[in-house]
Amino acid sequence: MEFRNLGKSGLKISEISYGNWLTHGSQIEEEQATACVRRALDEGITTFDTADVYANTVGESVLGRALEGARRESLEIFTKVYWPTGPGGPNDSGLSRKHIHESIDASLTRLKTDYIDLYQAHRYDYETPLEETMEAFADVVRQGKALYIGVSEWTADQIRAGHSLARELRIPFISNQPQYNMLWRVIEAEVIPASVELGIGQIVWSPIAQGILTGKYQPGEPPPEGSRAAHEEAGSFVKRRLTDDVLRRVQELKPVADDEGLSLAQLAIAWVLANPAVSSAIIGASRPEQVSENVKASGHSLSDETLKRVDEILGDAVERDPSQTKSPESRSFD
Repeated sequence: MEFRNLGKSGLKISEISYGNWLTHGSQIEEEQATACVRRALDEGITTFDTADVYANTVGESVLGRALEGARRESLEIFTKVYWPTGPGGPNDSGLSRKHIHESIDASLTRLKTDYIDLYQAHRYDYETPLEETMEAFADVVRQGKALYIGVSEWTADQIRAGHSLARELRIPFISNQPQYNMLWRVIEAEVIPASVELGIGQIVWSPIAQGILTGKYQPGEPPPEGSRAAHEEAGSFVKRRLTDDVLRRVQELKPVADDEGLSLAQLAIAWVLANPAVSSAIIGASRPEQVSENVKASGHSLSDETLKRVDEILGDAVERDPSQTKSPESRSFD
């Protein structure tokens, strides 16, 4: 496993991190989830990403139990706040001072730890003044409950504004967590340049496009039984991209992967890590074997020729519109 600095901070994280969105507490049983976490540790992954909203707080609890016994100082544990949790009352979501302070305490309990390495705003909150949010994050840092602050899916302008306040408050705002993969490149035009300028690293989610870039979905065929797209709840996110054109192009990437000595999934992760603005790629898993396979992408450098071939094959199937980076306009999530 290779390690990278998170942005311009001194924090080292594994360039492949383990995330439990859509799996722990929902898609797989806890025994299997624990086996995946243990395999991640065995493979050298030290960075684990979760959120209070995953399975309505159960994801954090499962991860906390799965990491018991591991040396805390050898781990980087990340979580997030914003989406509704609990019964979904008016203050059970967003980035208000009240919700942030209540959420960090609950997350620490569920994760069985005294502090979070990176506490992230899961989206931008249009219903709370940014000053209130950043001041609450500053309190969390000064209380020792979080070491660093980050965001997820914020626009370039929002990142700049948040970073400016963080500097005034003297707290370390060091990361952004966006969706990013061969097919979804909306952060390249605006978010990445702003982040590089400010020293903010990208911890990207969905590097294999929720399984689409593994090649397991075939044009004109139903999703394989047991796959994420076949899962009633988890599959809703994947199915938006399951067009025959996209799936045909993914199959055409197979010779590129073969030439690199990689699987399609490994090629997709290595492609993400080829971007110097990326600090880590988050992988998920429903089986330990998937973890072992995906970590093989760590340390694999892709040639310029390979990157060019990928672009030529995917062509206009790639989404590049920067306006696709966005947060809900309201906390009324109905």
